[in-house]
Amino acid sequence: MGTCAENRKSVPALFGSAVFNDDVMQERLPRDVYKSLRKTIDEGKDLDLTVANAVASAMKDWAVEQGATHYTHWFQPLNGITAEKHDSFISPTSDGRVIMQFSGKELIKGEPDASSFPSGGLRATFEARGYTAWDPTSYAFVKGDSLYIPTAFCSYSGQVLDKKTPLLRSMEDLSRQAVRILRLFGDDKTKQVITTVGPEQEYFLIDRALYEKRADLRFCGRTLFGAQAPKGQELEDHYYGSIKPRVQAFMKELDEELWKLGILAKTKHNEVAPAQHELAPIFTTTNIACDHNQLTMEVMKNVAARHGLTCLLHEKPFAGVNGSGKHNNWSISTDSGKNLLEPGKKPEENLLFLLILAAVIKGVDEYQDLLRISVASAGNDHRLGANEAPPAIISMFLGDELTAILASIEEGRPYEGAPSKKLETGVHVLPDLNMDTTDRNRTSPFAFTGNKFEFRSLGSAISIACPNIMLNTIVAEELRQFAEFLEGPGELAPRVTELVRKVVTAHKRIIFNGDGYSPEWVEEAKRRGLLNLPTTVDALPRYLDQKNIELFARHKIYTEAEMEARYETIMEEYVKTLHIEALTMIGMVRQEVLPAVSRYVQGLAEAVNAKRQAVSSLPCRAEAALIEKLSGQMDKAFELVEYLDEKLGNPRSRSVNILSAATYYRDVLVPAMEDLRGAVDAMEMHVSAECWPYPTYADLMFRV
Repeated sequence: MGTCAENRKSVPALFGSAVFNDDVMQERLPRDVYKSLRKTIDEGKDLDLTVANAVASAMKDWAVEQGATHYTHWFQPLNGITAEKHDSFISPTSDGRVIMQFSGKELIKGEPDASSFPSGGLRATFEARGYTAWDPTSYAFVKGDSLYIPTAFCSYSGQVLDKKTPLLRSMEDLSRQAVRILRLFGDDKTKQVITTVGPEQEYFLIDRALYEKRADLRFCGRTLFGAQAPKGQELEDHYYGSIKPRVQAFMKELDEELWKLGILAKTKHNEVAPAQHELAPIFTTTNIACDHNQLTMEVMKNVAARHGLTCLLHEKPFAGVNGSGKHNNWSISTDSGKNLLEPGKKPEENLLFLLILAAVIKGVDEYQDLLRISVASAGNDHRLGANEAPPAIISMFLGDELTAILASIEEGRPYEGAPSKKLETGVHVLPDLNMDTTDRNRTSPFAFTGNKFEFRSLGSAISIACPNIMLNTIVAEELRQFAEFLEGPGELAPRVTELVRKVVTAHKRIIFNGDGYSPEWVEEAKRRGLLNLPTTVDALPRYLDQKNIELFARHKIYTEAEMEARYETIMEEYVKTLHIEALTMIGMVRQEVLPAVSRYVQGLAEAVNAKRQAVSSLPCRAEAALIEKLSGQMDKAFELVEYLDEKLGNPRSRSVNILSAATYYRDVLVPAMEDLRGAVDAMEMHVSAECWPYPTYADLMFRV
């Protein structure tokens, strides 16, 4: 084993070693080619084919040295995961041999089958052609024996079929509108404004052998049945607790694999629920953060398997304990590194910060529906609103100081300032600590946390692309409006102050610094006129409201047809998810639960007979009571599974109208599934552990 110093040196050497990053490009590309490529990356200049050929050749040589024999255009279709088709570098020669070749055309464009991916009707089965286009702003990397090239994905007719393209469009548009604002403040040097994200990733780890014994985990990623274990998270002993050796070994390898890919994995710890953990990265540019988070989820699963574990990324794998989220820490910076959401020592005097803050406040209030829609899924419906995740009602937390500053602006009075405070530890060897001017609010969906906003409503399995498309676009829209107003005649400072005052007066209803879990907040939000959209079916139809169609068209993020396609795709995924869960429940009850309980009851009956043959007067009250109870519960479970099967086969559940089908699943099938679960979980409490057909919650959450 090496010394500590040697181990410290190894991490910088490891970091990015599998990435064709800027250092590698500078080393391997001719100077003029490198400069041209940087202009494409930094300024959006068109890429010349000659440059592409030179980049492709260098990229191929580097990848082959890393052990790659294939390349793939790696893209993010509308199903929220990633896709890849691998082609080898080999090309035949006239003498029957092969050489390793890779051209600029192959780097820039690929042609996957577009009809086999979710398209919401944009592509029919007979309209198969689609294109992938290289995204040079996200570095290529080697994984396994392939060179992975991050790409966008569109149809033959140019319609967007992926999550990356609209994300890049939203980033460019926000940059364009923010630069307009900066010019008004005398900044003539900034060429680009960049949104950055650090997505914290929560997940569960369970023993893989136990996972394989449960059909619900294999097919659905969550437990559809399961009585509560004697112990859950009520002792609050798992959060930040010491990490078990088996989990620590997983985390160590996970860090190393992510570092190779240039992913800035920084923090790891136990989360609140048993078997739950979290990984947090350092901020990076939004589209790269999106790529990295997709890779992180994939690598988590692969590394877990090597340790005899399974990584569960479902939003609610276990009932009765916290589900998993993904906190989207979002900020805005200039190309010189200035954070536009940094309040400074005197935020009340920082007019640029207050203007950007006002844009976010106005955008979140006017487009609450879009933020809610961006995190909508069948899985996240289980999590939002529970005492573990923000409510489905969108609101903003700003903290006491910023709220007081905005109130002073609204009322036209000077801000008196917050008194500086120290936290006195009362122990001589410990330093007194400077206290922040505001606390954190973990119940808020959208909280300001010092120099960024933390959007906490995302489910753990979601791609972060959609929430950031929404954030970027709504803030771009507000900055566009602000720029048009401020570019007129007049002194800037008083006009900015007046604009901020109007925004605060009109949109302060979205600011809530209290307990988002409280029942009182639901009533208060209703009085304020805020939206409460508890399920995907409640939220998603608002996506096609005219104001939202106009927003995305104005900023050239989506066409109306592309929005309709996304609406169809998400609704279809919702219906398909619930359909798979219902079928899985039916199969488990019929093929596993009822036969197992029947065998157990039969064993009890045989025990009663054996006892009474030995001593005829024995009452066998325990066995008789269990037989009666379980027989009744079996009858109930049988009736409920038959009912669920009948409702699943109802023609309404297969309606051509996707909204009607989704509404039917939510209103009819989901309650039927909950009733069936209740009946099965009740039986679990009365059947011996040896006879129960699959691992219990106690097994799954406490045996790693």
